[in-house]
Amino acid sequence: MDMSLDFQPVYPRHDLMVEIGEVEMALDDLSDIFDASAEPDLQARMESLLEALDHLAV
Repeated sequence: MDMSLDFQPVYPRHDLMVEIGEVEMALDDLSDIFDASAEPDLQARMESLLEALDHLAV
């Protein structure tokens, strides 16, 4: 049985998905407390993460 699985290509996508989830939660929390000062930074970060995710090979 060959146990040499290569998970290396999966890690960047997983890391991006986790970070996207964290940014989404932060945006939700932000909308709950109406602190709009950090929202543009989070929106920019979200766009950057989604762009990076699009550039990863599927």
